[in-house]
Amino acid sequence: MSSTSLPVLFVTDLVVLPGMVVPIELDESSQAAIDAARSSSDGRLLVAPRLEDRYASYGVIASVERVGRFSGGAAAAVLKAEERARIGSGVTGPGAALWVEVETVPYDPEHVSDHARELAEEYKRLVVAVLQRREAWQVIDSVNRMTDPSAIADAAGYAPYLSDDRKRRLLETPDVADRLTVLIEWTREHLAEQEITDKIGEDVREGMEKSQREFLLRQQLAAIRKELGEGEPEGSDDYRARVEAADVPDAVRAALLREVDKLERSSDQSPETAWIRTWLDTVLELPWAVTTEDVDDIAAARAVLDADHHGLDEVKERIVEYLAVRARRADRGLQVVGGRGSGAVVLLAGPPGVGKTSLGESVARALGRKFVRVALGGVRDEAEIRGHRRTYVGALPGRIVRAIKEAGSMNPVVLLDEVDKVGADYRGDPAAALLEVLDPAQNHTFRDHYLELDLDLSDVLFIATANVVDQIPSALLDRMEMVTLDGYTEDDKVAIARDFLLPRQLERAALTEDEVTVSDAALRELAASYTREAGVRQMERLIAKALRKAATRLAVEPGAIAIDEPDLKQLLGRPRFTPESHERTSVPGVATGLAVTGMGGDVLYIEASSSAGEPRLTLTGQLGDVMKESAQIALSFVRSHADALGVDPTVLDRNIHVHVPAGAVPKDGPSAGVTMVTALVSLATGRPVRGEVGMTGEVTLNGRVLPIGGVKQKLLAAQRAGLTEVFLPQRNEADLDDVPAEVRDAVTVHLVGDVLDVVAGALGSAAPAGTVAA
Repeated sequence: MSSTSLPVLFVTDLVVLPGMVVPIELDESSQAAIDAARSSSDGRLLVAPRLEDRYASYGVIASVERVGRFSGGAAAAVLKAEERARIGSGVTGPGAALWVEVETVPYDPEHVSDHARELAEEYKRLVVAVLQRREAWQVIDSVNRMTDPSAIADAAGYAPYLSDDRKRRLLETPDVADRLTVLIEWTREHLAEQEITDKIGEDVREGMEKSQREFLLRQQLAAIRKELGEGEPEGSDDYRARVEAADVPDAVRAALLREVDKLERSSDQSPETAWIRTWLDTVLELPWAVTTEDVDDIAAARAVLDADHHGLDEVKERIVEYLAVRARRADRGLQVVGGRGSGAVVLLAGPPGVGKTSLGESVARALGRKFVRVALGGVRDEAEIRGHRRTYVGALPGRIVRAIKEAGSMNPVVLLDEVDKVGADYRGDPAAALLEVLDPAQNHTFRDHYLELDLDLSDVLFIATANVVDQIPSALLDRMEMVTLDGYTEDDKVAIARDFLLPRQLERAALTEDEVTVSDAALRELAASYTREAGVRQMERLIAKALRKAATRLAVEPGAIAIDEPDLKQLLGRPRFTPESHERTSVPGVATGLAVTGMGGDVLYIEASSSAGEPRLTLTGQLGDVMKESAQIALSFVRSHADALGVDPTVLDRNIHVHVPAGAVPKDGPSAGVTMVTALVSLATGRPVRGEVGMTGEVTLNGRVLPIGGVKQKLLAAQRAGLTEVFLPQRNEADLDDVPAEVRDAVTVHLVGDVLDVVAGALGSAAPAGTVAA
């Protein structure tokens, strides 16, 4: 490290690193330093940054390349920095310049470490990436030609993204590797910031270009409309005229005018303008003052219902009663404008395929009203019923408001299909939102979240449908008048197939009654042996299948085809269902019970067996807690009444296993109690249960038989399964009035109050007490 004395030139707002060539504007002190350097033998001086709080500790030794003036006339000099130097103490020298003692920092390019060279290459790649973003291709070539790590690091003095403080830190760092390390870190930060800045700038440019493009297209569209002579899109003046001409309640008109005022004050480019227009269009399109006249001819309405559906007398009677009361109110001047209290809420509950959904449309035709179907199956968002708040993007009114808009009147028939399939999650409970809709005392002021206006629904006839009533919340169920559709008898199915299903499927298959005929015997065989359902949906599918095969045969051999009972096996294959109660109960320990599912009534076989081992009760068949308790009660009763039942108590002191087949289907409920008692007694005595006997009822520890539900559906299932005798609780006698006469003729019902009577009748030959004459 050599020492020498040089004049010093302090520069402000500039840090000069070795290898840089910079122009300097000269003031009095700068001019003195330049003059001193030019008068010396080597013509060099020291260039150092001017600091406010201290003297610089490092600078660069530079030579004066040229002295002249800037274009503005100010004196200037071009300096070329050569090497880094450490500043020592001040000394005296010739002239007015300030002289300092400096020591050059030694540097040998031949002895640079490999690590420094690797850092230099990494930094060069980063610098090239920065320059490529600026498209400085000539500078990239210069950088690529540089090989000296120290020169590569000091070239950062030209970097505009480095602050003077960072450049001063580079000047004060003699070690090459240390300089390159901090430069790599700073350059990476700059690249990351640049990428974010470029992305933001690109997004802004795209947004501006899109806005400019939309503006240009709208201007062109306006010019095209003008040339074609078409009117301009509706503005606030058009909406004000529409509101003033609309037949709406006063409160609604006031709300509309407030929104029109907002529309007039808002800009066309404001997103709120589109929201206001959509809301105004929605409210103005609602039929606030439109109602349809109900049919006054009650006999004609009943004829329409009978023509569309076979049976279902209870529903038809309810609709006729509704019409009769409404007609009397109209005759006596009691009909209130707006229909407050003149609507109704009816729940049609029953298994699939019995005609619940199609009955709603038939009711609308009978009343002369508009019909709208609202599917609620799987709805889990409360906003689907009440609508979305207008603050949400894409907000819409709820399904009830949309149904009124679709119907075009304020008194339509609205079918709420599958109301038992409504669920709840984090978006709210739609069933709770339906409470106000289906409450005649509240729905005259129903408020949708999107409209925020009172909507009168009291004149709407709501018909809800459900398969399983137990899944409907009790508060919602209480607001509806329930009408149960328990299913069809065999005779009903034959009549429905003959009068409704067969003509419809003939039309769909492009066949006529002259080409294909189906006998009643074939239809009865379809209902008895090919289907086992409460409704007629599967039966219609089989009729369609038979007609398709008939159409195929007619395409080959034209003529007429008559389908009778013997032809079904060739057309549809073997029967799927045959009576199996005698086979299942031919061994001791098996009893036939009756149950109700979401698909209607069904038979339920309960099997019991025993094996050697520690006395315990094993239950299988995916049973619910209530049904498991019924099995424990049944076993306790049999053990405690062994003498009355003729059972050896030691027989049941083994491992007892009770199983209910169809193990993949969940089962629960108390009505299988008497069946379990009968199966256990049959197992213990070795006497099989009679195959023609079915039973249902809850049993107590004292042997009392308690009433159960679903009597009609259970008896229909017993008839379909070929049972001829059924044991029912004594207290269910009143429910027999709802059972069709055809079923009561085919099935002998025994009303019992004690389970001992059930066991005696099911295992013995004598008829038990309480037999109901068919």
